[in-house]
Amino acid sequence: MKPVSSLSLVLVLLGAAALSAQNRDRTVSLEQYNAWKKELSNWGRWGADDQIGTLNLITPAKRRQAAGLVRDGVSISLAGDPDTVAAVDNQSPYEHAMVDLARDRFSIMPHGIAHTHLDSLAHINEAGVFYNGYRPDAATVMKEGHRRNSIHNVKAGVFTRAVLVDIARLKGVPYLEPGTPIYVEDLEAWERQTGVRVTAGDALFVRTGVWARRKALGPWLRGRAEGGRSAGLHPSVIPWLRQRDIAILSSDHPTYVAPSNIAGAVHDFALVHLGLHMIDNADLEEAAAYAAAHNRWEFLLTTSPIPIRGGTGSPVNPTATF
Repeated sequence: MKPVSSLSLVLVLLGAAALSAQNRDRTVSLEQYNAWKKELSNWGRWGADDQIGTLNLITPAKRRQAAGLVRDGVSISLAGDPDTVAAVDNQSPYEHAMVDLARDRFSIMPHGIAHTHLDSLAHINEAGVFYNGYRPDAATVMKEGHRRNSIHNVKAGVFTRAVLVDIARLKGVPYLEPGTPIYVEDLEAWERQTGVRVTAGDALFVRTGVWARRKALGPWLRGRAEGGRSAGLHPSVIPWLRQRDIAILSSDHPTYVAPSNIAGAVHDFALVHLGLHMIDNADLEEAAAYAAAHNRWEFLLTTSPIPIRGGTGSPVNPTATF
């Protein structure tokens, strides 16, 4: 056998490295992203008048399955406490005041990266068009709120199976560093490790460790703000979300990675084109600790919004019951 020279070996290794890098290139071009808007769209799937999107996937059978997950009888809140302190990542704090000894008043603008809330399908639009082709008149919305796709459609609440995917734990760290992308390979590696598969009608909770990092290091600039950095789902995950037909998507921040080549990609695509309601800024720390201690990564999820007619979202207190 002819011996391999040092130069040849280096060239082989460099070629392999280049091929590996090419295989890891998951960049989603704007052209591909726009094509998915037609290829993956749920518009019309449940009829032209549908206003709840993937919540249609939470069937009576799914609710019965979810109820059967309750074995320990332990309930854990997935909401952060109302944050009344302004910070770089909390520009609209909760406002709470006592009116007298027996009454109080609070005010909240729930959207953003600080407060646990449920987005309605009237939250995000693309060129003035919302899920399922709803195109409201801006002046009417400012007077009356949204006539379609509002949070009032979720008045009956959410009761379904939920799966917690702890990507920080998968990678052996207390939290992901800002800007860390989460790929389909990560989600499926977690499924293999835990033996729990995400299925149609589920609520998917993805832990990046935002609140653990904030507790350890303090607040930092996150989200869509210029210079903001967040760990989260990479745009290449979008077809997987459609394939798995999840009913609710949640994380410990709005579900996108920043910076990304397409800003807000997963969050915005999910709401507008998949009709996928989002629970943003969930606090998954206690639930993740319990799940790890008991090897229970699926649970019953219950939550309900304030049923504001015309509203674009609502603060919520989602509950995991094991």
